Amino acid sequence: MDRDTLKTKTIGVLMGGLSGERPVSLRSGRNCLNALLRSGYKAVEIDALQDVARRIEDAGVEVAFLALHGRYGEDGTIQGVLEIMGIPYTGSGVLASALGMNKVAAKKVVASSGLPTPGYCEVSAGEDPHEAAARVVEKLGLPVMLKPVQEGSSLGVSKCKTVEQLEDYLAAGLSEFGKMFAEQFVSGTEITVGVIDRGSRLEALPILQLVPKNEFYDYEAKYTEGMTEFILPARLEPAVYARAQETAIAVFEAIGCRGYSRVDMMVDAGGTPWFVEVNTLPGMTELSDLPAQARAAGISYEELVETILLTAAV
Repeated sequence: MDRDTLKTKTIGVLMGGLSGERPVSLRSGRNCLNALLRSGYKAVEIDALQDVARRIEDAGVEVAFLALHGRYGEDGTIQGVLEIMGIPYTGSGVLASALGMNKVAAKKVVASSGLPTPGYCEVSAGEDPHEAAARVVEKLGLPVMLKPVQEGSSLGVSKCKTVEQLEDYLAAGLSEFGKMFAEQFVSGTEITVGVIDRGSRLEALPILQLVPKNEFYDYEAKYTEGMTEFILPARLEPAVYARAQETAIAVFEAIGCRGYSRVDMMVDAGGTPWFVEVNTLPGMTELSDLPAQARAAGISYEELVETILLTAAV
């Protein structure tokens, strides 16, 4: 859809929602809403609660700008609702959204495409934490990163250095999130690479290197000002830098993303970028990574939001 046509439409910015990332989504959504209004679009706020379809209809929404994070917003659920309603929306479609939200499924797809991703071990919701921890250590060793299979914003993520830590965090994670998985820890440089669709081509944005004050880039480090040092562009050798950007685009294509995404990776001492996860609806808050990368590429926040809007489709 072109810019002139979109200027005549009512744009519903879907935010909030039902996931544990609701507060972050509200911040992202209001920033995007204000950017659209400043750019001359007719945009309205839609809180994506259980009655979201009615809210969309009542507001006369003709195009949906998705600023949702986590379950029901980033996992293909709302995308399916919008497709049933025949409303074009931003971001990836149903399948890519579901794959991106399920970290294990994403790893399987990426690995089958020949891209490096750390080894992992799944733990089902009904497993005994003691037995599961022993199985994880036998397969992966220590330390490991323990993560919920389907959550974002580093919710529930822990670095486990001992079997005792692993057991404790597994017990808590299985109780709160259900299915978990342990991922082999890759020591090195933590980076994230935004990818945007510019219409005729995919563009990897400048790479952001993350140096958190906490032991890893957890929820607090992500959303608390001053808790992470951001190095932009990342301090990588030119060949490694180029390889990381190429890997991000390859992940985008392997998952089947649309519009934009952000790919998180660890670069080891040998210069290999290891895929960790893909964010199909990355944060758009004042502290979020994607807008910072866009700024480094000379793209203002308003331009970034409009670029995303122009990719809206059913």
